[in-house]
Amino acid sequence: MKVNRDKTENSQVFLTVELDPAEVEESMTTAYRRLVKKMNIPGFRKGKTPREVLERYIGREGILEEALNQLVPESCAQAIKEQEIEPIAQPKIEVTQTDPVIFTAIVPLAPTVELGDYHSVRMEPEKVEVTEEQVSAILEEVRHQQATWEPVERPAELKDLAVLDIDSSVDGTPFINRQGVQYQLLPESAAPAPGFAEQIVGMSKGEEKEFTIPFPEDYPRKEMAGKEASFTVKVVEIKQEMLPELNDELARQVNPDFDTLELLRKQIEENIRLGSERKSREDFEQRLMDAVVEQAKVEFPPIMVDVEVERLLGEQMNRIQMSEKGLEAYLKSINKTEEQLKDELRPHASKRIANSLVLGRIYQEEEIEVSDSDIDNEIETIIKDTQPDKNEEMSKMLDNKGARDSIKQALMTKKTIEKLTEIAAGSGEAQSTVKEGEND
Repeated sequence: MKVNRDKTENSQVFLTVELDPAEVEESMTTAYRRLVKKMNIPGFRKGKTPREVLERYIGREGILEEALNQLVPESCAQAIKEQEIEPIAQPKIEVTQTDPVIFTAIVPLAPTVELGDYHSVRMEPEKVEVTEEQVSAILEEVRHQQATWEPVERPAELKDLAVLDIDSSVDGTPFINRQGVQYQLLPESAAPAPGFAEQIVGMSKGEEKEFTIPFPEDYPRKEMAGKEASFTVKVVEIKQEMLPELNDELARQVNPDFDTLELLRKQIEENIRLGSERKSREDFEQRLMDAVVEQAKVEFPPIMVDVEVERLLGEQMNRIQMSEKGLEAYLKSINKTEEQLKDELRPHASKRIANSLVLGRIYQEEEIEVSDSDIDNEIETIIKDTQPDKNEEMSKMLDNKGARDSIKQALMTKKTIEKLTEIAAGSGEAQSTVKEGEND
């Protein structure tokens, strides 16, 4: 066996291996012995067919393929060992020639991280201010939530709630055929078709109207794109939104504990402040990580991106509750191919890997620790934040090594970001040296 180490790049070693004809022949003999026991050849008892007959029956290529299925992986493992390579996953192997047998192998290596001078990074979260306009906007939303709808005897206007009988078809195929549909006339609404709401505006109770609406070529529902919908609509009733007064009574409707509008206003202000602070902190942590990672030199093999893409895809499907329906149903729902979706996820996957590797190296550099008691305390917090009737179930879910390892990883990330935040604020301890170029 001849092994040529072609190059090393992107945390991968590229090998070209040529097998000795003798070892290929020996492997073919072994392959013949395996195959002859499984195949029924006319005129011969099972397992007794001579090799030359079997070769005529399935072709020499059939025996060679069987031989290489075992010989190539074994030879690749031997080549990796001889080259003193430490792979982190299975190599990607391709047979490029069969006479003589030559194959290539791309062997993924452990990622490398060379930190920059992250102690020089200085930044802080943006200050949060709650404005009167923000509070007023939320109060206006509350008014709409507590509003009632009252029948009116006038032509329909935008933002009214119309009760409709609808008969429709698209290119002769039934579309929406329902009685008593409640439909709010929102401007520029795309449902059930672009411009439908505007067609209803001006109609009165009891009035019937026929009209057609073309779907644009870029309409999200591809089965409708470029087609024309025919509607027959009768207005059964028109209702107008009646907003409540902005007073203490409104506050009590929202929450009996709010005796006055001022209490409701203060709660809204507090909710806005907490949400804004959380968003500010998240934005700051992302900017901080971007600055630290930008200083670092990080290399990792493409297979890590492939694995992370699969993880992101699973998370995405779970988030919209599509995991049980399967990938094919999910792809159909978003009108994309699997390759298109994965290509979109790759940049995010690469960024997550780089962030994780850099955080892991800083965790080591700063000698941060996550103790068993830290994990126990986090588990207690998680259980306390769970509904009381679910406490026992949650406790059992977290009582295993996998759950504790996951919590430990989350705490490692949290503590490392807290340390970086201290450093960025100028309060972290300066270090005179930074270890570089170590494998993660």
